[in-house]
Formats: sequence, structure tokens, C-alpha cells
Amino acid sequence: MLDKLKAVENRFEELCFKSEQPDFYNDPKKAAKLLRERNDLEPIIEAYRAYRQAEADMADAEELMSDPEMKELCQETYAEAKAEKEELFEKLQILLLPKDPNDYKSVIVEIRGGVGGEESALFAHSLFRMYSMYAAKMGWSVELLNYNETELGGVKEADFVINGRGAYSRLKYESGVHRVQRVPETESGGRVHTSTATVAVLPEMEEVDVQINPADIEMQVYRASGAGGQHVNKTSSAVRLIHRPSGIVVACQEERSQLQNREKCMRMLASKLYEIEQTRIQSENDGLRRSQVGTGMRNERIRTYNFPQGRVTDHRIGLTLYRIDAIMDGDIEEIINALATADQAEKLKNSK
Repeated sequence: MLDKLKAVENRFEELCFKSEQPDFYNDPKKAAKLLRERNDLEPIIEAYRAYRQAEADMADAEELMSDPEMKELCQETYAEAKAEKEELFEKLQILLLPKDPNDYKSVIVEIRGGVGGEESALFAHSLFRMYSMYAAKMGWSVELLNYNETELGGVKEADFVINGRGAYSRLKYESGVHRVQRVPETESGGRVHTSTATVAVLPEMEEVDVQINPADIEMQVYRASGAGGQHVNKTSSAVRLIHRPSGIVVACQEERSQLQNREKCMRMLASKLYEIEQTRIQSENDGLRRSQVGTGMRNERIRTYNFPQGRVTDHRIGLTLYRIDAIMDGDIEEIINALATADQAEKLKNSK
């Protein structure tokens, strides 16, 4: 591990040197890529240098222990430095785990009502609100792509981008089936119903990230509609794209022009095609073990929101929290931190 850390430090110093050159920003895209790499390496270098300092402190303390007057103080210094070194070693093991190259990206989130009719659509709306409020807490912005509302205020489907550096690293654990247990507003008998909604989280890809042949795409235009879309146009500004080879269909009706809606559809299509390719690569690589936390399959039940008991349970890690109101208001950081920690532990175990 120490040899690898030394190589990482050499790369970090090389990037620092390059970033100080006068012509560094002549190619903005290349500069941004190198700066992102440097920023990603910086926490590793800080921990590595602190680790070496702890080693040096241990050596200095051990050398001075031969002095009877200094022995007690040096033993204390040695013990503190040793504890810090051990803590930093564990931290460095985690920091050196392979990074998901998409972690820094924004995300496209798709929410669909599942089992439960109108109640599932109302729950889908609750999830959309939860993620929107979480994004606001993180200083990110929400950009609607497609929003199909029901007459009672539920959501049949909601597609949106959460724009923010690192959004994917936090929200990638949300993909899967979310289950709700509560008394619907339309239920006069007070019986608890169980409904579901599905969430898919994709790293946002640009067209340049995924090769898309224009000849493979069929474009359809139609009027924006729905029980309560952002607007209902008299012109055919809504766009639907069909990718013939894969059968993927994406739609956007939130903008007022065909061009803007088509651009958003292309971003959605690029992300979906990327997901398909990554799934294919993973399935072909028999040596790659899927994490028990991971990013979740779309048909995997990952979490239950039980309103009568006021609890939220994430089934992948056995975490139960009794503060459902705060969670539905976007306070999901504790859940995400626990999932990220469990994911790191799983990867660390598999790397040994």
C-alpha cells in the first residue's frame, strides 16, 4: 500500500506542477479534467502525509525514551502517534478503494408509481418532493424533464436532473423499489395500505460520452398534456425519442420549444444507453462481485416508509429510523451516510 501511496503522491505533485504552468488553461476541458483528478487525490495525500508525520513522531519519541527524565512524556507521545497512525492507515485503505468515475456527476432521477393505483402515484409525488428538498439542502438545483401528474396531485412519472457536483456519489444508492405503508387520504375506513414506487438514478451523460447514431433515433412530437403539467401548449413542443436498436423511449415536455425538449431527451437517452452498457460489462465480468449495497436493481425492494409507526427502514443494511416526517422533508443524509459506509466496508472486504 505504501508503494501505491508514493506513486499517488508523485502523480499529485505532477498535477500541481502542470496547473501552475502559464498555458495550463489553453485547453479548458483538459484543464478541468486534470484539476478534478488533482482534487480527488488531495484527501489521499493529506492523509498520507499525516501518516508519515505520525511515523516520524513515533520514531522521535522512541529515540528519546532512553532519557529517564523524558521517558514518561515520550511514552505518551509515542502512544498518541501510534493510535493516529493506525487510524490513518484504515482511512487510507478506504481512500485507495477504486472510485466510481461517475461520482462527481449530476444525476437523472426517474420516479414511477408502482403497485397501489392512485396511492402509489401520491407516494411517487412524496418521493419527488423528498429528493427535491434534499437537493435544496445540498445546494443543488432540480431541473424537470418530464412530469406526468394525476388529478389528485399524484405523479405517474417524474423525470428530473439534480444538478450538482457529487450528486451521483450520494444518490446512487436510491435506485430500487420504495414501499410505503400508510392510510390513504381516500380511505374512509382507516385501513393501512401498502403501495410502491420505483426510483432509478443514472449518472447524467452528455452525447459525447456515449456514441449515438442519429439514424437509430425516431423523433415524435406532440402537445404537452397531463392533469397539471408545467404548461399545456397549443403547439406540438413536447418531444418523444425512440432508440430503435434498444427500444428505449424517452420524453420531455417541460420546455416550450421542441429544440430544448429534444436536447433534454438526448441527455436522458445517453444516460440510459450508458447504464445498459455498464450492466452488460458487469454481467460479462464474472470476477466482479456486486456489492450488497451497490446502486440497487430497479426491481429490488430497498426501503419501507411506515407512517403509522413513524419509521423508515432500509432493508439492505437493516437501518431503522423513527423520524419519518424529517426524512420525507429531505433529511436523508443519515441514511445515505450509512449506505456509503456499508458500501465501503463491502468493497474493502472484497479487496483483501
